[in-house]
Amino acid sequence: MADDPQSVTDILDKLDELADEKDKVTFGDAVEAFGNRSYGPFLLVPALIEMSPIGGIPGLPTVLAAIIALFAVQMVFGRKHLWLPTFLQKRGARAEKVRKATKKLRGVANWTDRWFHGRLPALTSGPFVRVAAVACILLAATVPPLELLPFASTAPMAAIAAFGLALLVRDGLLMIVATALAGVAVAVGIGMIGQH
Repeated sequence: MADDPQSVTDILDKLDELADEKDKVTFGDAVEAFGNRSYGPFLLVPALIEMSPIGGIPGLPTVLAAIIALFAVQMVFGRKHLWLPTFLQKRGARAEKVRKATKKLRGVANWTDRWFHGRLPALTSGPFVRVAAVACILLAATVPPLELLPFASTAPMAAIAAFGLALLVRDGLLMIVATALAGVAVAVGIGMIGQH
């Protein structure tokens, strides 16, 4: 499993492989399977989980936001091998649930893989990775208060997913779009929190 994923389809394939090998797929298994040359999957996968129907489970968006923030802080400091605390490494889902989720996401994966790839790749490396990481920390911080409103946390998670996808497929144009989305999501988040 040394080949790091280069597309959303690759991520789903790796999750399916894990589901075939184990009864339960944990965050720790996924971190190992995704390798450590690309930060993209570590932002994209938790954000996608939150944006799926599973994201409606009370408390889950906050847990996923905490995981994203933990990864993003490590990205700011340029860590090569991302670390998760043991209690999070052991958290996961049954293999059949993972298979169902990957099956549902295949259509989206094919679409994103077709549309997003390799434009302005210079914007997906070096200092831009740290900028994306800081933006993801700010976005993750808006999730716990937004969780009080049904599915309101989807906006910041969509921006985080866009950053993750941009880093995964090395698409600088998508990085620009993600930055704009992040600005909108943070502004909307602050506005919604202010009203409640």
